[in-house]
Amino acid sequence: MIFLTQIDNLALIALLLVTGAALFFPTLSTLISGKGLSPTEATIWINRRKAAVLDLRPASDFKIGHLPGSKHILAEQIPSGIDKLKLDRNNPIILVCESGANARKLVPELNKLGFQEVAALDGGVQGWQAAALPLVK
Repeated sequence: MIFLTQIDNLALIALLLVTGAALFFPTLSTLISGKGLSPTEATIWINRRKAAVLDLRPASDFKIGHLPGSKHILAEQIPSGIDKLKLDRNNPIILVCESGANARKLVPELNKLGFQEVAALDGGVQGWQAAALPLVK
């Protein structure tokens, strides 16, 4: 009991709690807001797991540059237009927007539509470009 009352030990315990919370926060935010993929993880999903990439940005932004092999669909068209893309519900889906925020909001919606594994690209197209990965026109 003396261990807990000494001032040096209290500082160490506080440091332990703060660092533990800092390490757990990214996991907690992922659990709350849906799965996010780094550009590296997204590349692995695309190349090894045959993930489909859905670009949710406006058509004008899509034409300027998009991820290789991505398909264009607006966020509001997903409930009615997703079947037109003829995607395999057992293969992973990567949602892409400009910054990643809008794509994360749609992850649960695609899960409800029967897609098993859906994730948003962290940072969106901006994060993809920041990682020095190519866009196609």
